[in-house]
Amino acid sequence: MGAIEIPTAPRTSDTGVRLFGFTVGHVHMPLSFFLDGEEGQIKAPVTAFLIDHPKGLALFDTGLGSRFERPVGTPLEGFIDLEAGDTMEARLRGIGVDASDVRWIIASHLHADHAGGNADFPNATVVAQESEVDFARGEADGMLYALEEIDTGQPFLKLHGEHDLFGDGTVIVFPTPGHTPGHQSARVRTDHAEIVLTGDCCSMRRSLEDFRLPDHCHNADQFMGSLHLLRKMQDQGARVFPSHDPDFWAEIPKAVPIV
Repeated sequence: MGAIEIPTAPRTSDTGVRLFGFTVGHVHMPLSFFLDGEEGQIKAPVTAFLIDHPKGLALFDTGLGSRFERPVGTPLEGFIDLEAGDTMEARLRGIGVDASDVRWIIASHLHADHAGGNADFPNATVVAQESEVDFARGEADGMLYALEEIDTGQPFLKLHGEHDLFGDGTVIVFPTPGHTPGHQSARVRTDHAEIVLTGDCCSMRRSLEDFRLPDHCHNADQFMGSLHLLRKMQDQGARVFPSHDPDFWAEIPKAVPIV
């Protein structure tokens, strides 16, 4: 598969890898869910990304899925906030991208707010650490891990460590365990920057600035090791994107190439 034309952001002859960010719902949570010991509540964005590579399209996470959709303008019930029309499939349709053109889904992990939209991309292969797939199936409770969002009929590319998705060094998937056993992140080299998409191994800017863990994690030692890896990458010039930080996310352009 070659490059896919994005009507709202046409390619030129020298366009390489581009990254687009999208908000795919919100979660209303205690701040301590992301930063242990903090008080108060937070409305945190659910984020997902389109990677536009000359060899095809990949997603990093797919956000909340349609099972959480509520009609536009109706009151929020519970802590999961997804209005109709805000799924990742709809976000991509809004920039002229057909869901059938997506070739890969890089799943940071298989929680519902990161993999909920996987099934909407029928021709995609889900790229995940095998340890995450096995753990998710064993822990499926219909909410955080839902079997219908894990076993969608799509093929898996099950990883055991680092993986060069396109074989050219532009999109490197690498393990960042701790939040879950098989959590992974991705380093994306665009035409303008090296960006690290962290998933939930770094939910907030302060997670990395202060090496702060959430009030829950599968393995705290692994989680801290993943944060130290991200800090090293940041010190070497990479831009590290936390996944749920509303202040950081407000600074990122949506639905257009990130530069």
